[in-house]
Amino acid sequence: MVVSFIVPPEISSENPAERTAGCTRMVYPMPNIYELIVAAVLENAGYDVRYIDCVMEKKQWRDFDRFLSKDDSRVYLLWTVNLSIETDIEAAKLIRSKRPDAFVLFLGPGATYFTDKFLLDDKMMVVRGEPEDTVAELIECFHSERDVDNVKGLSFLKDGQICRNPTRPLIRDLDRLPFPARHFIEKYPYSNPKLKVHPYTTVLTSRNCPYQCIYCVPSSLTFAREIEFKAAKGHKPPVSSRSVENVVAEIDELASKGYKSIAFIDDNFIVSAKRLRPICDAIKKHGLLWGCQARVDAITDEIASILGDAGCCFVDLGVESFNDEILAYIKKGITRDDIFRGINLLKKYKVPVKLNILIGTSPLETEQTIKETLKESMKLGVSQVMFNIVAPFPGTEFYELALKNDWIVGGHYVPTDVQRHSILNYPNLSTQQMTRLLYRNNMSFFLRPSFIWLHIRKFRSWHDFVTAFKALKIKLFG
Repeated sequence: MVVSFIVPPEISSENPAERTAGCTRMVYPMPNIYELIVAAVLENAGYDVRYIDCVMEKKQWRDFDRFLSKDDSRVYLLWTVNLSIETDIEAAKLIRSKRPDAFVLFLGPGATYFTDKFLLDDKMMVVRGEPEDTVAELIECFHSERDVDNVKGLSFLKDGQICRNPTRPLIRDLDRLPFPARHFIEKYPYSNPKLKVHPYTTVLTSRNCPYQCIYCVPSSLTFAREIEFKAAKGHKPPVSSRSVENVVAEIDELASKGYKSIAFIDDNFIVSAKRLRPICDAIKKHGLLWGCQARVDAITDEIASILGDAGCCFVDLGVESFNDEILAYIKKGITRDDIFRGINLLKKYKVPVKLNILIGTSPLETEQTIKETLKESMKLGVSQVMFNIVAPFPGTEFYELALKNDWIVGGHYVPTDVQRHSILNYPNLSTQQMTRLLYRNNMSFFLRPSFIWLHIRKFRSWHDFVTAFKALKIKLFG
């Protein structure tokens, strides 16, 4: 049985949705290892698995149409985030017109939350939350022609009625999952402007985050996991982590296949020095360039020393604001002093820092607090700052607050690119003000001569310069 993972062409005139982080449009392409883990599970089960990324292959809608006219897949899988909902539904309709007997499965947070939108007929189904075990069981049902009534984590239509099967228990032993089937994407030219060397890939060593930030949209796999778990249990799911030995084995495998750089995309990669040290030893052994995401309060002198010794090329720190009242309101769990302490420790060991800052995370935000945040960011001398506008994502506490207080323009959520637009309107800070300040902050930070000179010196090739320039152009101007 042929099972095909599909990334359809973007149907709108905008950049394609970025499906890994899941909350922006694409600035530079990232490999979606989440669906590649599912692909590996199905390959190990003996199915004929294929992977078609129309975005990376620069295929247009007419090319997708021609492909489907000749294709013989029995099952199509689409990884859906909020910004891809419209595109993915249109892709499913086209699949149905060309392949009337095929099954179409939607995975990811967009489908997990907005389930009913995707159930257009009895062969279009939604795999909610963590997908690996549900997809494996479901494909076996198709193969053996059994009904799907008892497949946990599945929503589907039956006799015109929506059936929502019980939630599937979380995968706690992540070591039993195979490594992502990266051989499907080796032909695609992925690169990361922060690492400036390729072949490049991403690695996930854990799922979810224990903290309670009210606005937080974690990476798309863990957000799907969180949405489904919250719906069943009423609170965030526990964190699941791979063993250090399993992570090191993947690093060794990637190095043996010629990969030169890795971005760890855990919501919180740094947990303890005990876990970090052997992973960094494996990275050092192979001379890989790498970076990760972390909380500022996870950075100790020992942690910073380990990162510096392992040649860490960047640490993404989510700080959002330098205002203690705002940080407390959004339940960030850190203070202004924590931010400065963490950054200074990383700078002490020459670890480049990237700050992630969200404009408008609370009604306490004003033009003045946003200007102060930019001023502090410029003084810190960090490598990069990513400014975005917070969005009230359904499934978050912030969404409920925004609905209750009528902060959402038009009264209901509309998928929006947080790098570009706002759908919020506070009494003391308007949509237009936030959008204007976002643009101003980006221009002020990224077009400084000191920033440009710092990064030009780091390019190793003309290709790396062009990649970074394109990413910056998209970031600033769309």
